[in-house]
Amino acid sequence: MNATYSQINTLVSPKNCCQWENLDFTKQKEITQAFASSHNPHCIIYPQNPPELAAVIAYAYNNNRKILLCSGGSKLGWGGLVQNADIVVSTEGLNQIIEHAIGDLTVTVEAGTKFADLQAVLAKSGQFLPLDPTSPESATIGGIIATADTGSLRQRYGGVRDLLLGITFVRADGQIATAGGQVVKNVAGYDLMKLFTGSYGTLGAICQATLRVYPLPEASETVVLTGDVANLTQATKTLRASALTPAKFDLLSPQLVTNLQLGEGMGLIASFASLKESVKQQSATLVEVGKQLGLQSAVYADKEEVSLWDRLQQQMRQSDVEQITCKIGVLPSAAVEVLLQLDSISGGKSLIHALSGLGMWKCAADTTVAEILKMRSHCQSNGGFLTILEAPINCKQQLDVWGYSGNSLELMRKIKHQFDPKNVFNPHRFVGGI
Repeated sequence: MNATYSQINTLVSPKNCCQWENLDFTKQKEITQAFASSHNPHCIIYPQNPPELAAVIAYAYNNNRKILLCSGGSKLGWGGLVQNADIVVSTEGLNQIIEHAIGDLTVTVEAGTKFADLQAVLAKSGQFLPLDPTSPESATIGGIIATADTGSLRQRYGGVRDLLLGITFVRADGQIATAGGQVVKNVAGYDLMKLFTGSYGTLGAICQATLRVYPLPEASETVVLTGDVANLTQATKTLRASALTPAKFDLLSPQLVTNLQLGEGMGLIASFASLKESVKQQSATLVEVGKQLGLQSAVYADKEEVSLWDRLQQQMRQSDVEQITCKIGVLPSAAVEVLLQLDSISGGKSLIHALSGLGMWKCAADTTVAEILKMRSHCQSNGGFLTILEAPINCKQQLDVWGYSGNSLELMRKIKHQFDPKNVFNPHRFVGGI
């Protein structure tokens, strides 16, 4: 029995602490996709409450151990490869819904709460959390916040940062801190909700979050337009400039349109969710825009609409280590051109949110580093970025998965040092080897 396992075993229940060699092969494979080498951690820990989580982190801090933080594990393959972590700490045991303030449209949950479970509880009160993360059945709230993971719904409701009202986390030294919401004391000068969102677990271990929720819409419909690139571009400009209020509004590459059997050419997909009369009117207006431009149109409702978005989710956002998955961003005005460029790579398919310019690109696992760097350069020349989320380990070892070219790296390193001076949390997983 190794010393690390033996000592941590006194901090949590033995059933919540497992030596690496005793893990089943599937779990080992899931975890090793986050590591830079064949180095294996000593054990995996499942704290069941914040004090247990704090105790494990304090042990790591005091004994100069490194931690790989995770929750449900659905995004372990994202980001940079972690180096020399001794302990895996999973917050999936912290899965309680603390408070649902129905009248205030807020909910407070522990970090390991599954997104799907939370949505089911909220639905009973006619509410929902307007996020559409990767792997929604297994994604947890902590993982969604740590990776800033959301999709097409950001069109209407904003991203994770816009919905996060409060956060409780364990610092690198094992102390529990709170910010936002019912905050008692905050760290002057920092908006901790924004800092922790998308930090990939490098600043602290999230154990609780308070989020804004919304009423479920009365009705929804989705309109799909497909056809000639020039006409699709004009339809996009018309919708952007109109008074229509889509909840989702995405541009689909020709290959993705083909895969989804939606027609030919490029695609525009817009979902309207509101009062029934408003939804019908807005859908009809967009169909008429498409008709005037000679585009093919189709309207999806009820089960067909749910099926369409599920198929789109499976094509673009389901975890798949046999493919390379990238998050991209460009100026919205360049979205159509970039989609065509991304589609030129063998096996490539892509989606860009029409107003934000953020999107996803998936390509074959054997796509060369030169091709990826070419697409990154193309995105950057159009005011954006290309970050590799998920890829085979040998691909990640050959290039910088983040490709960050901004001027904030030194500031990010200073913040990391202030929050985690011993580099305990997820070493090298974030931008610039943070």
